[in-house]
Amino acid sequence: MGQVAFVIHVEPKSRNRTDAALRDADARLAEAVGLTAAIHLNVVQALVAPLARPTPATLLGTGKVEEIAILAKAEEPDVIIVNAHLTPVQQRNLEKAWNSKVLDRTAVILEIFGERAATKEGRLQVELAHLNYQRSRLVRSWTHLERQRGGFGFLGGPGESQIESDRRLIAERIVRIKAELEKVKRTRSLGRQARKKVPFPVVALVGYTNAGKSTLFNRLTESEVLAKDLLFATLDPTMRGIKLPQGTRIILSDTVGFIADLPTELVAAFRATLEEVLEADVILHIRDAAHDESAAQKADVLQVLDELGADRPMLEVLNKIDLLEPEQRAGMLSHNGRRPAIAVSALTGDGVPDLLAALERAVTRDNITVKLKLDAADGSALAFAYRHAQVLERRDRGGKISLSLRIHPDDLGRFESRFPRKILIEQGVGT
Repeated sequence: MGQVAFVIHVEPKSRNRTDAALRDADARLAEAVGLTAAIHLNVVQALVAPLARPTPATLLGTGKVEEIAILAKAEEPDVIIVNAHLTPVQQRNLEKAWNSKVLDRTAVILEIFGERAATKEGRLQVELAHLNYQRSRLVRSWTHLERQRGGFGFLGGPGESQIESDRRLIAERIVRIKAELEKVKRTRSLGRQARKKVPFPVVALVGYTNAGKSTLFNRLTESEVLAKDLLFATLDPTMRGIKLPQGTRIILSDTVGFIADLPTELVAAFRATLEEVLEADVILHIRDAAHDESAAQKADVLQVLDELGADRPMLEVLNKIDLLEPEQRAGMLSHNGRRPAIAVSALTGDGVPDLLAALERAVTRDNITVKLKLDAADGSALAFAYRHAQVLERRDRGGKISLSLRIHPDDLGRFESRFPRKILIEQGVGT
């Protein structure tokens, strides 16, 4: 499978009991192994390293560092993954102690994002995060700090050192990337404004990485977005329009997966990607119902949404019920539509009709019902009504067409302008 790797999960003994109850050390280690496998490394050793008190020089205590050094000498891994955030000094000291390349959690996630980003914006965001990360670690790349790059001699004294040159080049590149990202963000903003002119609600799929968002997205939209059993299979937002059972049209948005302890560099870098969530009318929170840490993953996602300020109506979807025992699956599917979470299998389609019905109720709950009478010969007016509203009822009589429509309150002005004195509000709030 390529290069050989060790995975070391650092588990602080001070982690409070509430957190420990939600996500234990073995689960965190398993996730770290999954992250490592996602960058095509062959994990030959995986262990939990309890941490009573962080050591400034190496994070881990001397005994644990020596223990891993013995294992590393015997198996000679190409890289050792430390599932924690390491300072540049700690990373350098561990590499010396273990005689192996060392990557921390942030570096691994950056590597995954670098492989998966497909759009221009995604690649720029990844590069920006990587440069910010790299800038603090240049000392690892240059041990020859005495080496000087000769100046022109106009001011006297030594020239610019190599590490100073690299820092300057990185700083300049960061400025250029930020400028490019601003242009991309303006383009995305114009796209959102254009979508707002079309009265289609936006529904954003969110969830922990590998919860099955893209598989469900493909099921609902009949498209072929990359959907694999991989952490962070989706990075760039994808949008598709779909029609719900009662005729309501919506725009569905697939987003990047969330993860516990997301590096701060990536939280900032991918905020623009998550702007689609902030603009959504409804959020679909997709959970992996078959995962042992489903409750912990839910807590992580809700925390990120809270930090983003994503105060939107939310539907909770329990996915992957096909992996549960038949009794558990039947019990989930037997609940009526008032159940707080909707059980589905994106793979088999079980429960998807219930999800679509619940989604339609969620996006139309504030809609108003109006009556509209048109001339049967006015084809453009009829097309407008069908294009911009949900047609509940149609009656044709004596050259006239009577329509009962459900529209969003924001679109009432549009209809009153298009059909002056022909609109009759029948119901204030849709059900």
